[in-house]
Amino acid sequence: MPRYLDDVQRQELQNQRQSWLWRCEWPTWAVIVAIYGGWFGVALNARTLGLAPALALLAVLSCWYMSLQHELMHGHPTRWPLVNMLFGLAPLAVWFPYEVYRDSHLRHHDDAHLTEPGRDPESYYVSPEQWANAGPVLRLALAARNTFAGRLFIGPWFSIAASWREAAQALVEARWRIVASWVAHLVALVLLAYWLDSRCGIPWRAFVFGIGYCSLALASVRSFQEHRAAEHERERTVINEAAWPWRLLFLNNNYHAVHHDLPGAPWFALGTIYRRWRDAYRASNGGFVVRGYAEWASRHAFAQAAAPVHPFAGPLDADIALARRDDAAPLAS
Repeated sequence: MPRYLDDVQRQELQNQRQSWLWRCEWPTWAVIVAIYGGWFGVALNARTLGLAPALALLAVLSCWYMSLQHELMHGHPTRWPLVNMLFGLAPLAVWFPYEVYRDSHLRHHDDAHLTEPGRDPESYYVSPEQWANAGPVLRLALAARNTFAGRLFIGPWFSIAASWREAAQALVEARWRIVASWVAHLVALVLLAYWLDSRCGIPWRAFVFGIGYCSLALASVRSFQEHRAAEHERERTVINEAAWPWRLLFLNNNYHAVHHDLPGAPWFALGTIYRRWRDAYRASNGGFVVRGYAEWASRHAFAQAAAPVHPFAGPLDADIALARRDDAAPLAS
């Protein structure tokens, strides 16, 4: 559900929803064309470009594709979820089936439990129990993950391992919808890897690690310190006043507090909304504002942004564990 700053904002945005721009969403359609055209155009010309430049370009485009997938799962560019899903099924970013990513991400939008381990699937915190059970190597890795450098280099491994663990658990628990999503994703991934190797001269290892892992690492720039543990819900989500290349790459999701308040607002409107109510948003999120990703890099390159253990999350119980099951219908955006 949208969470407006006040009735004035509510009325203005309800009027905007009826505008031609919000209804046709041509900027999102342009991004779809640019991503698919760019990705396959670069792949087909990889031999001419050279492997290293091609991989670098494809990693950036795959990161942009993940930003597009995020937009699709929030109800854009059409009103029909099935149509939107079709634009996000291709395994261009390698690691996650669209449906699994969608279900997990929409659970993340339960702002009442944002950042809480076990409740928020995108939390970078662990519970006191998890920390107590972790060995010294895992503790070191968890601490390193909360640095900017660690988030880029080892952070993706945590995400990949968690997704594989969830896939194995879905198989054991006979959650066939999730299993089917993984099977379809892996089949498409094998076919795409074969085509890249045979037609474009891109070996599967280069696809998986040079494109897939690097795109996930690049996406980790955005997720670094995107949320923090705070007593008040609205103070948990950052506003990052990033430069325009980052804003385009992440489809304005750097204005993350605005997105969490208005998850149904299209990406191209988030910057305008933020500038229109800039002071109000900065006040409502407790001043959790940074002036670009370079600020995070300079402050936390090798220093933790937060301790790994969540400061006030309670223990998991059976009801919470049951709620994590993916067989439930996805939450509305």
